[in-house]
Amino acid sequence: MPTRLLLLSLCLCLALDTAPVRAATAPQITDETIAPHVLRPGRTRPVIAVLGENRMTELIDFVVPYGILKRADIADVLAVAPEPGAIKMLPALSFAADLSTAEFDARYPHGADYLIVAATHHADDPRLLAWLRTQAEQGATLLGICDGVLSLGHAGLLHGRRATGHWYSARQRRAKFPQTQWLEQRRYVVDGTIVSSSGVSAAMPVSLALVEAIAGRERAQQLADELGLADWSTRHDSHAFTLQRADYLTLAANWLTFWTHETLAIPVQTGIDEIALALSADAHARTYRSQVLSIAAAPLLTRSGLRLIPDRPSKAPGMHALDLPSGPASHALQQALANIASRHGHSTARLVALQLEYPSPYLAPDSPP
Repeated sequence: MPTRLLLLSLCLCLALDTAPVRAATAPQITDETIAPHVLRPGRTRPVIAVLGENRMTELIDFVVPYGILKRADIADVLAVAPEPGAIKMLPALSFAADLSTAEFDARYPHGADYLIVAATHHADDPRLLAWLRTQAEQGATLLGICDGVLSLGHAGLLHGRRATGHWYSARQRRAKFPQTQWLEQRRYVVDGTIVSSSGVSAAMPVSLALVEAIAGRERAQQLADELGLADWSTRHDSHAFTLQRADYLTLAANWLTFWTHETLAIPVQTGIDEIALALSADAHARTYRSQVLSIAAAPLLTRSGLRLIPDRPSKAPGMHALDLPSGPASHALQQALANIASRHGHSTARLVALQLEYPSPYLAPDSPP
């Protein structure tokens, strides 16, 4: 199974390095904002493509921007992939693309106004990179979510630019793209028509920053209040995310004690909040102890119109039900970490928060919040 192979690869990579991992210190810079949107001739509102790769795309990176931007109702937002059909998400769930890249080009020959680029397992896919370059040439602003920035780098779009990415990929990014100024201590970085963000959970604030650029501060604040987000500024302490020796031990123990592994079943239905679903499923699937499956009899549309392809038609014996929490969508991640800590301990909740680059009390290595 591709997801298992990827997780095993990460486990092995971490096991080879027992020193704490963190990026080098970079100078602070002032706050940045995405330039206010200017409507193109012939359009009544902007067109936003949220791009994934069919074989494996990071769940939160893709679904959260899609959900937030569709909920804002300020643009035509479409889920796009190189091929029509399913987009397999990492570490859980599957959704269907609205359009393939070829279908998008046929419908919008002048390109997107904004292109959201999620992290993928195939960041150097030639078809994906060619499409990124074409969209950039046609004037799109490109937003790399988490290590979606690697695809921007492989496409040759970061030369001489400032950018950021997931804290764990800092060494890789510096080695592969030395002509880019890689910044830390930033939730997201704006360099003209290239926007990049730090780890996975930064999908929320950078999406609100785009809402503000298109529709103004008031609309972004309304949406932030609805989502339960107090702030979408660039403020971020990337130095809080460091793998300690104990984290390697937690990862190895969770992975190797296969008899404790579990399958979590999420019952889904038409109109489900895809933001809360993505945050909860992503977090629980990163424990190295849990597989997360969606349960429904047939494909269905989420609250924002994303087509979810269920993993199973019904819950099988031995599966544990995982219900989504109530309340503002962004709180699903906090509640997921609390549930993980209750089920698997503080150290596993910390490991998940590190992977998601999510500021959390669970980052404290010694005692629970």
